[in-house]
Amino acid sequence: MSKRRAIISYDKLTIEQKKQILRDFPDGYINHLTSIKTPTGEVLDALVWETDEVIYLVKINKVKPKAKAVVEDDDFDDDFDKPDDIKDDDLNEDDDDDEDDDFADDEPSDDDED
Repeated sequence: MSKRRAIISYDKLTIEQKKQILRDFPDGYINHLTSIKTPTGEVLDALVWETDEVIYLVKINKVKPKAKAVVEDDDFDDDFDKPDDIKDDDLNEDDDDDEDDDFADDEPSDDDED
């Protein structure tokens, strides 16, 4: 006897069915998704999930990003406040004065090994 086949949306699964999917796919089901093109041209992601009685094709809703993507931010540097007394030229200079030479004295010399 063959198993019954059903198409269902993930949102319409019971809590028990969702828990069972988590048990069946402990590492996640993202690598088990199949893309299906509908007759209207829409592409759906679906998971083939087999139970003892039924083979489900579970439609997975794509997560839409909440934030809009930034294409180009030409005024990125203007987004941050700089102190008024610092110029852009001052930020680009290398400060060689900050090097500490105090650590050179901490190295053992060859004379100390006696």
